[in-house]
Amino acid sequence: MSRARARLTDLRARRKGPRARLKGLSSPYWVGGLGLAAGIAGLSVPILSGLARSGMAAEGAVTLLVLVALHVKFITETPVRRAGAWWIVAVQAWLTYLPLTVFGAAWTPVCGLLAGALLVMAGRIRSTVLVLLALACGPVVLAAPDRSMIDPLWALAAPLAGLAEYAVITLARRAKRLGEARTDVMRRAVALERRRFTRDLHDLVGHRLTVLVLKVQLLERLVAEQDEKARDEVSETLELLRSLSTDVRAVAHGLRSSSLAAELGSARSLLESARVRCQIRVSCRDLPGDVEEALTHALREGVTNVLRHAEARQCSVHLLERDHMVRLTIRNDGVRPPRRPGDAGQGLLNLAERVSGLGGWLEATSSRTGQFTFSVYVPRKK
Repeated sequence: MSRARARLTDLRARRKGPRARLKGLSSPYWVGGLGLAAGIAGLSVPILSGLARSGMAAEGAVTLLVLVALHVKFITETPVRRAGAWWIVAVQAWLTYLPLTVFGAAWTPVCGLLAGALLVMAGRIRSTVLVLLALACGPVVLAAPDRSMIDPLWALAAPLAGLAEYAVITLARRAKRLGEARTDVMRRAVALERRRFTRDLHDLVGHRLTVLVLKVQLLERLVAEQDEKARDEVSETLELLRSLSTDVRAVAHGLRSSSLAAELGSARSLLESARVRCQIRVSCRDLPGDVEEALTHALREGVTNVLRHAEARQCSVHLLERDHMVRLTIRNDGVRPPRRPGDAGQGLLNLAERVSGLGGWLEATSSRTGQFTFSVYVPRKK
């Protein structure tokens, strides 16, 4: 069985391999790198051709290789400081103009690489002066005293070559930043959905499971005592299992169908079946949907805590409204000391998150006589 799983995993990895490689090749940096390589190659071909005609192919090729290596290093680096390595631009400028006296007009297209480097530098430090220098680094050689050393067409086209290179690099970097931002948004969305699923699973399914355990324990006691209520408890337990199945589907699909009125009736039935006298008082109706949902979760959490963390005999639930503030109060006796003081539990943390999103808050107090009061305050939106 383990070998079959290993083979299946290996097969899936092989299928994903070509897709992953194609996805990597289509990344912005790969596309930008190909565009940069094509531009440099387009400038290198006429330079090497002219050097070959002048008989200086070897010396010119070595100089060009050093110049291109420095140029690529500068424009593709992630500078520690805002500007980056100034010395590379200085060396590139030196390797651009000084070899003109040796290689002649064949070396003129190199001015396009210097223009691109100056534009990249200008973009990093937001300098207008460097932009002007980049646009002038080609035409400035037209002022040379010996016109045979200069190719006028390439001297005038150098700023255009620099602008094209700067555009390719800028677009590739912006595309990469947009891709990273999109990935970050997707990760946050996944994290929020995972948080919603965890919270709803605890608040809905956890409550039902707690009630189900209590029902089964009650049913076991009634069967042992041969009580006639056992049949009714079996029916309620089956209904609870159906509700649990519905809640699981609701959590899985992100559906919300909370009903505060139905939950109040369920709370009364549950508490009384656990032999807890229950008093419910409601003085507000027609609550907004988000307020009603938050109070429904609060009621579930409060009743669950009464059954799980107390030996209650009496419990009261009051739902009141005053000055556009809705308050749900659950008060019970028989409080047991907590196992770990200060441990609020995941349920209360989830509830606090829900209520705070509506501008509300929680309050919990206990007395020496074993009375515990749990209140939830939520403002009603006008």
